[in-house]
Amino acid sequence: MHALLKLATEANGYGTSRQATAAGIPRREIAKAIAEGQLIQIDRGLYALPSVWEDPYLVAQHRFSRGVFSDDTALFLHGMTDRAPFSLTMTFPRAYNATGARKEGITCRTCANDVLELGLCELETPNGNTVRAYDLERTLCDIVRGQKVVDAQLATPAMRSYARKPDRDPAKLMRFAKKLGVEKKIRTYLEVLL
Repeated sequence: MHALLKLATEANGYGTSRQATAAGIPRREIAKAIAEGQLIQIDRGLYALPSVWEDPYLVAQHRFSRGVFSDDTALFLHGMTDRAPFSLTMTFPRAYNATGARKEGITCRTCANDVLELGLCELETPNGNTVRAYDLERTLCDIVRGQKVVDAQLATPAMRSYARKPDRDPAKLMRFAKKLGVEKKIRTYLEVLL
């Protein structure tokens, strides 16, 4: 039992049945910990210590592991907007059936498999957990991609903040923009801001 609680404590208060199995902890120990109130089942295969606040980003990533946080959600995780997303946005492979994610209130985007992992990185949630998201350059491309009218209240401040960042990489941004078919839109922002 102590090994199970230690595992959860080391993982910011969360643990999965997969992690427990990999650590050689029998699944009956998880059931026992839940029955004794030492763990709470958050979702199938996802558990947390009772003192931990539920992290909607981690839960969504666990439930929909093929998804990657994108658009306004990734922008928020990058700290490029203080506007928390009204609903989480995730990008899935084109062939993925995202009905379950939509029912959970997640805004679902799709993209071709050849660019699905373009700019993939790991980011920390506000609760300190690690989730899969797109890097800043990919995120900036995504917020202008596939929309006839770009959300200027989101895109313009994000592009301004990017232009002020000392570690910005405009060459990478343009490379991603070209691959994602938004080179003209991104170039227009960069010409004004840089």
